[in-house]
Amino acid sequence: MSNPYTEHDQSIPHPHEHYYVPAASIWPIVGAVALFLIAFGAGATVGGLFGGQGPWILLAGVGLLLFMLTGWFRDVIRESMGGLYSAQMDRSFRQGMSWFIFSEVMFFAAFFGALFYARMIAVPWLGGAGNNAMTNAVLWPEFIAQWPLLTTPDGTQTQAMGPFGLPLYNTLILLISSVTVHIAHTALEQDKRTRVTLFLLLTVLLGGLFAYLQGVEYVHAYHEMGLTLDAGIYGNTFFLLTGFHGIHVTLGTIILFIVWCRIVKGHFSAQQHFAFQAGAWYWHFVDVVWLCLFVFVYIL
Repeated sequence: MSNPYTEHDQSIPHPHEHYYVPAASIWPIVGAVALFLIAFGAGATVGGLFGGQGPWILLAGVGLLLFMLTGWFRDVIRESMGGLYSAQMDRSFRQGMSWFIFSEVMFFAAFFGALFYARMIAVPWLGGAGNNAMTNAVLWPEFIAQWPLLTTPDGTQTQAMGPFGLPLYNTLILLISSVTVHIAHTALEQDKRTRVTLFLLLTVLLGGLFAYLQGVEYVHAYHEMGLTLDAGIYGNTFFLLTGFHGIHVTLGTIILFIVWCRIVKGHFSAQQHFAFQAGAWYWHFVDVVWLCLFVFVYIL
């Protein structure tokens, strides 16, 4: 089957260019159910609800999500390799990915906003700033307005996670991975497939190493530092920001691994490789978010 996508200049709309409309798919509803199970299972795990069945519900959600991603990626790959897409579809994909990354920017902006509100407004306010001395005396007389907040209202003590050690190592890992994925992208544009395969695989391995080291950091925080989700506003913001970022790193690693598998199978060309570009955009976004996290969560 000929591929009309490659038969004309993609920058110039073809007078008879078709626009492929896929058939109805089950994958959106499967993905919605998977995300519900993940959210429900995570909440049940943290809250110790349903007789300790929360981890199993969470695991079922993750498994269903991976099943959905496998099926949906398979269908899209078949459509692309079957020559069903056109230059207009390519523009639609680019717009869709751009808006998706923008929505992710807003997602993390909300969490950073909560962090800044707690640090710059709530904590000073509880400490008596802005003519709130009476509020401080009534709500929390012994409160000391400092960040990180290491003592909860019930007297629970915790420790702050410093920037050195695992956080610094993970920062270097993500910075290097951003370079390796860029080298791989440049090599694909030059049709140097051996270099693409090598550097993209290196990026995937670095992403997996980052996720592993973050897990080690969490175990250390819980068992040796007393830094948990229950450790007041500092523990809440720390785990929400770094945890959601870790989920994004995991998803980005899966995407890049699938792209790597396609590279090995001979997919893509120097001119047509948007799936690779989308994965690279997402990976660079994840790296930028981590740099912000490293500065505002670990250093300041």
